[in-house]
Amino acid sequence: MMSTHKSKKKMREYYRLLNLDEGCSADDIRESFRKLAKQYHPDSGSSTADSATFIRIEEAYRKVLSHVIEQTNARQSKVEETEEEEKKIRYNTPQHRHYLSFEGIGFGTPSQREKQYRQFRADHATEQVMEYQKQKLQSQYFTDGVTVKDVRHSKEQKITQAIERLVEDLIQESMAKGDFDNLSGKGKPLKKFSGCSYIDPMTHNLNRILIDNGYQPEWILMQKEIKDTIDQLREAILVSRKKLGNPMTPTEQKQWNQVCEQFQENIKKLNKRINDFNLIVPLLTRQKVHFDAQKEIARAQEIYETFIKTQEVTDKNPNNFDQGEGEKTPGVKTGFFNWMNVWQFIKI
Repeated sequence: MMSTHKSKKKMREYYRLLNLDEGCSADDIRESFRKLAKQYHPDSGSSTADSATFIRIEEAYRKVLSHVIEQTNARQSKVEETEEEEKKIRYNTPQHRHYLSFEGIGFGTPSQREKQYRQFRADHATEQVMEYQKQKLQSQYFTDGVTVKDVRHSKEQKITQAIERLVEDLIQESMAKGDFDNLSGKGKPLKKFSGCSYIDPMTHNLNRILIDNGYQPEWILMQKEIKDTIDQLREAILVSRKKLGNPMTPTEQKQWNQVCEQFQENIKKLNKRINDFNLIVPLLTRQKVHFDAQKEIARAQEIYETFIKTQEVTDKNPNNFDQGEGEKTPGVKTGFFNWMNVWQFIKI
């Protein structure tokens, strides 16, 4: 009894320290503590700052807040108990029923009360179903993420284990048939590959197996694709330049500008493929740099001018052409060799 009286007296002291009255809300307690903290906190810079007073205020704040929360929970639980008792009195206690049949539900004639009772049971069943679905969804909300992840992982694990068992069964079946008895390298150590010591042996052996069976690594195929593409682009822009005059008319200059714009777009696409190639190539020395569209256009223009100069020299040389049919061969050979020189520039 004395301890209860002391605790109540101490609680009243806490309320007085916070400048509050009993029965206040939790928001009032927080607001009062915020104001007092601005006055007495050691780091507030206020003239009334005092660490000892602030410690007492903080202790009072925690005690009063927990006391208010306990009272609120007690009142709420009491209200819930009262409602539960009212439900029991309303639906389960026979002496409080207006009628003993149909659980005392409904008014009017027995047939009307029976109809009302059926409607009540249907509504009550619907509420129970909704409550069950709500609880089910809540339980799934907290466990769905883990459950789905575990199910997915278990399925993947089952598939992997099934494939491994199938491969192992096929190997054992082949060994039982004697398919591995006549292998050329049976009982002999694997050949060490000759090359750089820092290359992964497993990667090297896998690539060798692919090559022996007619396959090539992806980076080798992409390297060949890049080389073929740049050769085609260089040849196409040189052929387009050859179709135009020298010097070019304004119309031909416009056509040449369109050809150059399309060439630049193609070079951009090719440079993207080079980026993909550099990401998968196993050796740093095998990586490629981007092609410069302007340099390629200038290079094609230079090759074309070289071809024009060579053709002019050939036309001015009188020793290459004679009237006889048999004497036309040197001119043809000279033109052929000139074109060979031009195509050497293209392939560089």
